[in-house]
Amino acid sequence: MEKTLSQDGTPIAFRRQGAGPSVVLVTGALSTAATDDALAALLAPRFTVFRYDRRGRGSSGDTAPYAVEREVEDLAAVLAQAGGRAGVYGMSSGAALVLRAVAAGLPVDRVAVYEPPYDLDPASRAAAAPDRARLRELVAAGDRTGALELFLTGTGMPPEMLDQMRRAPMWPGLQALAPTLAYDYAVMGDGEPPLAGLAAVARRTLVISGGASPEWMRSAARAVADAVPRARHRTLTGQTHEVAPQVLAPVLTDFFAGTEAPLLGLAG
Repeated sequence: MEKTLSQDGTPIAFRRQGAGPSVVLVTGALSTAATDDALAALLAPRFTVFRYDRRGRGSSGDTAPYAVEREVEDLAAVLAQAGGRAGVYGMSSGAALVLRAVAAGLPVDRVAVYEPPYDLDPASRAAAAPDRARLRELVAAGDRTGALELFLTGTGMPPEMLDQMRRAPMWPGLQALAPTLAYDYAVMGDGEPPLAGLAAVARRTLVISGGASPEWMRSAARAVADAVPRARHRTLTGQTHEVAPQVLAPVLTDFFAGTEAPLLGLAG
C-alpha cells in the first residue's frame, strides 16, 4: 500500500488500481481497504480506483483526539493523490462521511452512497442512545470485545451467530477494528439525517438502497435523496445492506462514467 499524510500528519494507507477517471471508495464500520477488493477489481477496467484504510484501521495511523473533521481531511488527502478531484462512493457510515465531506466543499465530481444508516424515527434514535454511550465507554476502557459484541448485537445479530463469529478466524481482525466503531458513531451523530448538511451537497448524487434491506434503511435512503438537491434514488432488487459487488459495480460504472439513464434536471 502507498501512504499519504493527512493534514494533522497522520499517515493514511491507500491502494490504487486500474486506469481511467479516478474513483475513491470509502468503507463503513469494521471495514478496511481490503473490504472493497472485489468491487475495486470490477471497477478497475474503467476507472483508477482508490481505496484506503480509514483512520485507525489497517495500515493507516491514528492521532488523538479524534474528530470527524480529521476524517474529512483524510479523504481530502486521498483525493489529492487521485489528481485533486474524483468521483467518490461511500458505504454505510462511510456514506455519511462522504456526504459530510462533500457538504464541506471537498473537490468531488460525482457522489454515490449506499444506505447511509440514518434513522428517521425519533423514538428509535432515543432508544439507541444508551448503547451509543455505552459503546464509547467500552472503547475508552479498552474493552474491544465488549464494544464489538455490543455493536453486532445492535445490528440485530442473533446470539448463536455472534457465538459462531467469536470462534471464526476473522474475529481477531474485527477486534482490532473495534475502537473505530466510536469513530463511526461520531460520524453518525444521534442518527438523525442532517438535513441542512445534506442540502449543501451540490454535486450530482446517486443514493442506492437494497430492495431486501430493512424498511428503515430504505426509508433513510429515500430521505437522503430527497434532501440532496441533485440526487436520485435507486433500489437494487434483492440486495441487502451486504450488497453484492457484481450487482453494485455496473450501477456505479454507469453513474461515474455518466452513461446512466438521464433524469430531467440532473444533467451535468
